[in-house]
Amino acid sequence: MMKTWIRRGSQSAFAILAGTLLISGEAFAQSLRFWTTEEQPDRLAKQEQMAADFKSKTGISVEVIPISESDLGTRATAAFAAGDLPDVIYHTLQYALPWAESGLLDTEAATEVIYGLRASTFSPGALDMAAVRGGYASVPVDGWTQMVVYRKDLFEAHGLNPPNSYANIEAALQKLHNPPSMYGFVAPNKIDENFMSQVLEHVFLANGVSPVDDQGLQKLDEKSTIEVLNFYKKIQDASPEGELFWQQSRAMYFAGEAAMIIWSPFILDELAGLRDSAPPTINSDPTSRELASKTGIITTLAGPSNSEGAAWADVRYFGITADADTDNAMEFVRFSMTDGYVRTLSIAPEGKFPVRRGDAKNPEIYLDAWSKLPVGVDRKAPLADLYPAKVISSIAAGLETASRWGVREGQLALASKIINTKVLNRLVREFIDEERSATATVQLMNQELAKVN
Repeated sequence: MMKTWIRRGSQSAFAILAGTLLISGEAFAQSLRFWTTEEQPDRLAKQEQMAADFKSKTGISVEVIPISESDLGTRATAAFAAGDLPDVIYHTLQYALPWAESGLLDTEAATEVIYGLRASTFSPGALDMAAVRGGYASVPVDGWTQMVVYRKDLFEAHGLNPPNSYANIEAALQKLHNPPSMYGFVAPNKIDENFMSQVLEHVFLANGVSPVDDQGLQKLDEKSTIEVLNFYKKIQDASPEGELFWQQSRAMYFAGEAAMIIWSPFILDELAGLRDSAPPTINSDPTSRELASKTGIITTLAGPSNSEGAAWADVRYFGITADADTDNAMEFVRFSMTDGYVRTLSIAPEGKFPVRRGDAKNPEIYLDAWSKLPVGVDRKAPLADLYPAKVISSIAAGLETASRWGVREGQLALASKIINTKVLNRLVREFIDEERSATATVQLMNQELAKVN
């Protein structure tokens, strides 16, 4: 593949050069290579159709190349060393800043695309997590946020505010926790489960607590961490006994025996009876939409020390590489975020919230279109038929406060190492089991975290 070695702003020079060379009777062959981690056949087909649409509009062909997410890092490193990177890579959050720092990504190109589309049309959280000096590592495409899933009908019946804060959740527990018929919460406590790690990080982020800063490890603030511990104990005390993880959370909520859980958006179609392998059991009809109609969604959770709150998010990006045919790669990304954006989101709508709700002319155009995309496995229905517009807007709004430990500080790798040790899971569980005080737990957390390197 031929790389555009003349930078943007030199199109006239490129045109003169191109006019002097003919390849098979045409000027420079216009083709791009696009790596994607969405490798399932149905998802791949939608990306290939988008590539075909792009060719119809521009004449530029795009080879869509599936890459396993587990292999992406090593494949990209090897291709970079060989000077054979694709033009565009659809990649996970974890690679944005490291790849930018190593020179694998053309941050100037990504930034130009974002500014051209207007940065104000992107979710701030998604942009912030890819921010580098002078711009952005990659262009945010889509993402999802962890959610507080709750029985909206019960909250309304008891005059309760939505569970968007520690305080509101605690108030709801006092009213709704009535075991065994109704548990206030189902909070994970199984130490070796990633589900507990993910929920805990969400709760810590909500109160503005992180084990890392831009220098590396940092001590946990005692006051705000004690608030986290006390809150988690309250939701655990309102949960069933025993070791709890994702399976019990979903099953009890589906049975109408839990007022609140924390889950990913991949539950949205299941709540509406669209997936036979995970049917709601709140009534005798596993295809019923009753539970979906009674459910509210909160994405941004706030603690007493962080009134703005935060949403735990997984965001995906288009990275324009250092080896790219830059101008054409930029054009492909622009197309994918405008004319082709709805098709991009249609790959898996329940897990691909739009990072652009709209454009300058129509601020809600992509959100509206996304809400009409069908979700489900065994049956299909658009989100707009399952949930009110207010709920759908709330779901997408989580990307505005999207966050993860270590991302903005450039310490995602260190944060991931901390999470993988499960040390915080263990110490939180021991606090819940009343093995030590909150103050002693924070002290021990800091001691244990200091050993991570």
